[in-house]
Amino acid sequence: MQSNKTYTVIEATRALEHFCAYQERCHKEVVDKLYKLKMIAEAQEQIIGHLITEGFLNESRFAQSFARGKFRIKKWGKIRITQELKRKDISAYNIKLGLKEIDDEIYVLTLQDLIQKKQNSIKETDAFKKKKKIVDYLLRQGYEATLIFETLTTVS
Repeated sequence: MQSNKTYTVIEATRALEHFCAYQERCHKEVVDKLYKLKMIAEAQEQIIGHLITEGFLNESRFAQSFARGKFRIKKWGKIRITQELKRKDISAYNIKLGLKEIDDEIYVLTLQDLIQKKQNSIKETDAFKKKKKIVDYLLRQGYEATLIFETLTTVS
């Protein structure tokens, strides 16, 4: 889509339907896209309303898909997922709904696996420094500090 082209409401609606059908989107992404298309506020409201009623746009579904994907593919922890969803203006209710997609047992197993892999990749010989590097890495990934320490003691 060219930035200097103007779009009718129908053209913009079709473009946004395709945009939302390609992958789950949140309201913020759709609003940003409409802004780039230079749509006026009334047209934006009309298009967003259409996308919601036709099932192209659903924040609950987005939060669930986002949480599942980021955990499974990028191995992010619940804190990081929550922060990213908040950055996308997702409601607290939908964030909770998204986090329910992550099975607690698999969550701990993934954490154990990350600890194991990180332990094997760190060349540090000082045990304290090695542990600190592992903890720092897992905190950046978004895992809860208490869970990291509990799991570290069982894995080590």
